[in-house]
Amino acid sequence: MTTLTTAPLAPLLDSLFAEAAAATSPVMSGLTGEERVRLIESKTEYLDLYGRLKDLWLPVSREAGALLYMLARGSRARTIVEFGTSFGISTLHLAAALRDNGGGRLITSEFEPSKLTRARENLTAGGLIDLVDIREGDALQTLGVDLPETIDLLFLDGAKALYRDILELVEDRLRPGALIIADNADVSPDYLARVRTPAAGYLSTPFADDIELSMRV
Repeated sequence: MTTLTTAPLAPLLDSLFAEAAAATSPVMSGLTGEERVRLIESKTEYLDLYGRLKDLWLPVSREAGALLYMLARGSRARTIVEFGTSFGISTLHLAAALRDNGGGRLITSEFEPSKLTRARENLTAGGLIDLVDIREGDALQTLGVDLPETIDLLFLDGAKALYRDILELVEDRLRPGALIIADNADVSPDYLARVRTPAAGYLSTPFADDIELSMRV
């Protein structure tokens, strides 16, 4: 048995995934395809985009959540950094892996206060809040200070245009063999160019439909 598959976390995740599946966003529905692409790809308008989408659930899938747990467990991660907390579903999976690894520290960042309030509630309900350092604000600032000497795993699931910037912000802390998981990496071409260039110090491969799995070498 694992923390992921037993109470209180397992029923909590069932409830959260059901809530996410039923949620709608009038703002997202009102955007044209062109507007969505422009906002997603912009390095300057991401705060406006995600601020307007504060009611939108942006969770990992059940399969991606299980993958996060397995990668963190399999690599025996003790220090994890997450870009993009949202309502905390991915955070719960990663923190569960830390619990089953014997403990550790997960640093996660989210700039929308209402989402962070809910994420804290979810982590408390799941019995994992003690493992998580939740930082409110722009990740370009919040993830630039007070990081562990070494990072075992980095999960990218915030503004896609910033994936490369966040990677480079924490890069000197990534230990050899550290894993980097980027969700929806297909809409971050400059990030993919970085991790798929061997001279940059990574081995990288597409994994599943829209995940890029990389390793620091």
